[in-house]
Amino acid sequence: MSQKLDVAIVLAAGEGTRMKSGTAKVLHTIAGRTLVGHVIEAVNALHPSELRVVVGSAREAVEAHISEIAPTATTIFQAERNGTGHAVQLALVGAPRIGTVLVVAGDTPLLNPLTLNEFLAAHQEAGNEVSVLTAQLPDPKGYGRIIRDEDGSILRIVEERDANDFEKAIDEINTGVYLFDIAALAQSVAQITNKNSQGELYLTDVIALIKESSNKAAAILSYDYTETLGINDRSQLAECAAYMRERINEAHMKAGVAITDPTTTWIDATVIIAPDATIYPGSWLTGTTSVGAGAIIGPRTTLNSVHVGAGASIIESHCSSSEIAANATVGPYSFLRPGTSLGEGAKAGAYVEIKNSTIGEGSKVPHLSYVGDATIGTGSNIGAATIFVNYDGVAKHQTIVGNDVRIGSDSMLVAPVTIGDGAYTAAGSVITENVPAGSIAVARAKQRNILGWVLRKRSGTKSAESAIKAGATLNSTDQATH
Repeated sequence: MSQKLDVAIVLAAGEGTRMKSGTAKVLHTIAGRTLVGHVIEAVNALHPSELRVVVGSAREAVEAHISEIAPTATTIFQAERNGTGHAVQLALVGAPRIGTVLVVAGDTPLLNPLTLNEFLAAHQEAGNEVSVLTAQLPDPKGYGRIIRDEDGSILRIVEERDANDFEKAIDEINTGVYLFDIAALAQSVAQITNKNSQGELYLTDVIALIKESSNKAAAILSYDYTETLGINDRSQLAECAAYMRERINEAHMKAGVAITDPTTTWIDATVIIAPDATIYPGSWLTGTTSVGAGAIIGPRTTLNSVHVGAGASIIESHCSSSEIAANATVGPYSFLRPGTSLGEGAKAGAYVEIKNSTIGEGSKVPHLSYVGDATIGTGSNIGAATIFVNYDGVAKHQTIVGNDVRIGSDSMLVAPVTIGDGAYTAAGSVITENVPAGSIAVARAKQRNILGWVLRKRSGTKSAESAIKAGATLNSTDQATH
């Protein structure tokens, strides 16, 4: 039997007051996506003909986000939050009148597309008018309980606030994931009332109505209860993030990625890693990061939307919106800012900061340097403690360094300036003018030694004592003056 999902409804209107946040609950993030983004990603794997999202709290922000991640979705505004039943009533306005509809909560980010697909298959093969996805929780507190009759079929769902002590002891809970025959849902949801502790219209009341009218209702148990966990507060947000981390890391390891300590490695759902890459402890890969085969990441490295080529190595560094080509090396303690591009085999060594710059193939910035708004050719070497002086207090300027250039240690390259191919700069130079190809630029004052200065100006100090021991006197004339 072919599976077809006609409508998917995502309920994302809740206030989320227990989050204690100015951000709408469904817009909080784990693993690089919002909570509602994870739900929509899972739902879209079923290819619904229509996606409808009910919004309420923080309407403008949620609608803007939905239009970005699911531009073909229809948003429905629930001005007054009168319960899940009311939300579904609104969502059905203008929807198809026949077919199958999936209803899910927007705060269940761990939903697995495979589970949803199996749930849909079981629902349609059984010819149910309603199917409820359930789970057995170690601690069911806070969830609606599944009430079954003697033959094991579902009778109804009771919310915890309305449950008695016997019902609260039941560990099978309602996950908030439903499949309905649209016509049966439309008929029954119009009949529910708000006679409950919350004074709201519960979607769960529809189950008993369909059970009574057609007996085509079923509760289908999920194999993994963690997939169905919802989020109401920061603690549950962290719990779900940890489950998501484990799921993502396990998938990468099964695909051939070496993750030496999965408990301290956080990888967004949007990250791509090739087999034989190695991720060391304390690393965080986010955004659109991609890592090539054989690359080494970490320990203690953050990559945010960085492309890492095959065989590259990034150790104890922070990089964002950058390109790191094959066999390039970064770190330790490097900071690659947006717009950085390292060519194949290039190096950004210890305590190096680079931004909006291109470092050519085989070129090296080995240590203690800042490179900003620059283009460096191939095979060049930037000496230690070199600063690309790109900012004049008003605007940023470009520095161009050619191929096979040698920049002496502690040089200052004051932009805009060009260093020609094969050129050198002497250590300690402040370069303010272009350096022709094959030249060496020396831009520093001539050294002058002032004899006896320490004994006259710093008498009684440790320096003076050491100088005297070395033979220095106020009348010394045997020391070089240049």
